[in-house]
Parts: sequence; structure tokens; C-alpha cells
Amino acid sequence: MTKTPNNWTSRDDAMVENMIRRGASRRDLLKMLMSSGVAAAAGGSLLMRASSAVAATPVSGGTLKAAGWSSSTADTLDPAKASLSTDYVRCCAFYNRLTFLDEAGQVQMELADTISSDDAKTWEVKLKSGVSFHDGKSLSAEDVVFSLNRHLDPAVGSKVNSIAAQMTEISKVDDLTVKIALASPNADLPTILALHHFMIVADGTTDFSKANGTGAFICEVFEPGVRSIAVKNPNYFKEQGAYLDSFEFFAIPDNNARVNALLSGDIDYAAAVNPRSSRLLDGSDDVSTLVSTSGNYTNLNMRLDMNPGDKAGFVEGMKYLLNREAIQKSAFRGFAEIANDQPVSPANRYHNPNIKPREFDPERAKALFEKAGVLGTEIPITASDAATASVDMATIVQQAGSQIGMNIKVDRVPSDGYWSNYWLKAPIHFGNINPRPTPDILFSLLYSSDAPWNESQYKSEKFDSMLIEARGALDEERRTSIYWDMQEMVANEAGTAIPVYISNMDAFSAKLGGLKANPLGGMMGYAFAEYVWLNN
Repeated sequence: MTKTPNNWTSRDDAMVENMIRRGASRRDLLKMLMSSGVAAAAGGSLLMRASSAVAATPVSGGTLKAAGWSSSTADTLDPAKASLSTDYVRCCAFYNRLTFLDEAGQVQMELADTISSDDAKTWEVKLKSGVSFHDGKSLSAEDVVFSLNRHLDPAVGSKVNSIAAQMTEISKVDDLTVKIALASPNADLPTILALHHFMIVADGTTDFSKANGTGAFICEVFEPGVRSIAVKNPNYFKEQGAYLDSFEFFAIPDNNARVNALLSGDIDYAAAVNPRSSRLLDGSDDVSTLVSTSGNYTNLNMRLDMNPGDKAGFVEGMKYLLNREAIQKSAFRGFAEIANDQPVSPANRYHNPNIKPREFDPERAKALFEKAGVLGTEIPITASDAATASVDMATIVQQAGSQIGMNIKVDRVPSDGYWSNYWLKAPIHFGNINPRPTPDILFSLLYSSDAPWNESQYKSEKFDSMLIEARGALDEERRTSIYWDMQEMVANEAGTAIPVYISNMDAFSAKLGGLKANPLGGMMGYAFAEYVWLNN
């Protein structure tokens, strides 16, 4: 009798699942199924079902090799100074935060047992008991006080100093209780504490050559700009610790090299794969992909305090010269959503849908360039593979400019050193911003007058005051209204052009299980190592 999915027994399912775990290839399994009287179409369906069952069953053990897309000799194990994806991945593995965001974007407790407030201004944090650092020291309130206060110390150089500045008092109440007082009410504090920078380090830590955290992994090797090796923490406080015995993490900046390393089996995980590789990956039965859109974007930054961004009409002209549909289809192969020049994506509940993306209008751009007095002059744009698809985007803008007599020169620079030598510094350059969970964080990091990553040097006293007002607004309707107005201001006044929100695509071995999307970005919000496993 020919077997179909309807009369295929659980015993048969178990047999196929066992063969998959033992490493049988898809071709061998299909041959076996067909020889047992299973039709080809039914066999494919049954194999998919069995493969899904295997992938969904956690397996302990094994070593994972994962490759990100950017690294630097400035790579750090100091959470306060983390700025690249490689930093975030390592910090998520070696440390913990007070809270974290799950795949639905909901705040969950991590080192904190509870976080509560009656007025959103004074907060009480109660810590979990029985948590220890890798060196055996027990977690206490002193560690939290020290970790949070570091962000307020100018000598530390914290990347979230402007966000942490709202904390006016961070003090110990008892061994497992901390009080956090804010300058003004902020209902987002539990979400803010889920940012990668707010990892908790041991009281008094000054040496970050090794990461003494509470995390699921212990740092065995750390070579900045090269690689890290992490081993499972046998004393992890969570009941379900990491499944992996160890993982090695490094960067392969070149997309093709990263994809080829995955296809050849040299690595198990290739992060942030260029959509141009999707067809190649689809042709392999040994590789899977995870696509998510959570607000990551590559933006064109025109500094308003430098030539030519300081000339009236230039920035607006460049925004009309952006062919957003071409960028979506060509640079990102459709793996993107059209954006409207502000950073709060449709994935965020505060996104303003009424701000329409500027149409591609070269003639209007030409008139604005004439007004700015730059038509016909050479305009250099700095691009690099370090900023996702920025070279492709720059080329699309260059081609559009050539049609109206705009002489745009694309200066392609190496990935190595891009973030330290060109980002925030070149008159016109690209950035690549990872998702952030709240508008307050995005605006504080990127657009307030004192923002550490103010890419276009946008400064507005009105914007700054609105930021403070929205932060303390407990009325959700009022808060939403302010954030909508602020998004409109950014779209029309800032020197940042955001043509699309990128759909991130991570590629990984079909043996890898447990991977899910997360609102904090790809690689499960950079925390994948703790939650994934390798099937045999």
C-alpha cells in the first residue's frame, strides 16, 4: 500500500527524525521513503514535518561558529562602550541586563525580579537572589549601582550617556534592592534597561580584557578585531542554561565570503546576508534563512554644519533624488519597506503613518540644487560595505544625479576603520542604525542637540523640549501626538535621509534550531548564542 501523510504513523515519524539526527542527507531520506512506497510529493511533505520536529527539539552540546559583518580593533567587552554588532553579541553572551525584550517586544525580567514605580519617576528594582558572576562573586545591589553610574561618568565614554543622564539617583536600598530616581517621569525605563549597553558588571570593574559577567557563557578568548571564543557557564542562574558547549564569533565583512563560508560548512551562522544572495541560499537544502523587519536602516547623512549640507535646499534636493523604489528593489532585492526619512519604523507602535515618503522627483531636486548653488559641482559621497548596501545606494543616487547635471562622486572606502574614520565625520556619508525599542531612545541617541550619534548635527531647541515632554507624558494619546510631530520634524529638517527600513536576513545551517526574530535586531537581538542549539 502506498503511504501518504494520512496513514504515516508516529513510529514512522520517529524513524525519520532519528535518521535526520544521525546526519542522513535529504536525498538519502527521500530514496528511503520512496522505496517504502511513499509518493515523492508526500515524501517531501513528511520529510519537512520530520525536519521541523527535529529542529524544534532542543539539543545540548556542540560548538557553533558564527560570523557577523563588521568588526574593528576597537571591539570591546565593555558594555558601556559597545557600538558594533560584534560588541553586542559578545555582551549578550557574557553579561545580563536587568530586563530583556522577548520576540513580541514585551519586557521580561532578567537579573531583576521586579521593577516597579508609582509615578514613573522613582523606581524600585528588586534583584534575583542566587546569581553569581563568572569569578564566583554574588550579584548584589552594589553591582547595579556601579554599572548604571558608569554611564554618567564622562571618563567612561558611555554610548548611552545621554539616555542615562535622566537618572539623578542610583542607590542601594538593601543587598538586593536598588532605587533609581529620574529627573522627570519616564514610563519607558524598564524597556530602556533592556538595551545592550545596560549590562551589569561587577562592582569596581576596570579591566575589560576578559568579561566577568553573569551571562550564559564565559569568555575564553577575546582578540579585538579578530575573534572571540566562549564556553558554557556551568553555574548560570537560569534554569535552562545555554544549549551550546561553546561558540566562536568573528566577522567576515565581505558578504560573498560570508555566504560561501556558510555554504561550505566552515561556519554555522552568517549574519545580515545581502538579499542578492537569497537565490543562492534557496538552492541549498543545508541552509535556512530568517527574515525580519524591525527598524534597521542604512541612511544617507548630510552634515548641516559642513559644505554642502549647510546650503539651503541641498538636503531637501538629495531627499527628492533618492529613488526609494529602486533602492528597495535593486539594493535590497525587495527585502525592505519604503521609509519616510525618520527612524521610527512601522514595527513601532508610535510610527507616524501620515508622513508620506518623498517621491522620486529629479527635476524638483535639480531646482533645489540650483537654489543651493551646487549644480554642476563635484559632490563626494563616502560609502563602504561596512554600512549595509550603502555602495549600491550611492550608485543609484549617482546615476539619478547624472541625469540632471549633478556630479556626484562615490568615494568607496574599506570596511576596516569606516566607523571610526568616516561615520559622523565625512560631510556626506552613510550610517547603519540597529533597531531601538522606543522613539525616546532613537531621538536621544541620534537627533537631540547633545546626541552622541547626531549624524547630521541636527539641533533644535523645540525638538529637545518636545523630547523631554514626551518622555514624561503618562497620557498615551498625548505622548503619541508628540512623537508624531517629532518624526515630522526629523523628516523635514534633519540632514538624514532614510529611504527604506531593511528586512534583515540571517542565514544559517539547517542543523541550527531555536532561532527567532527579535525587535532589537538580527541574531535574536544579538542574543542568539544563549538560545540556539545544533542538531546532530
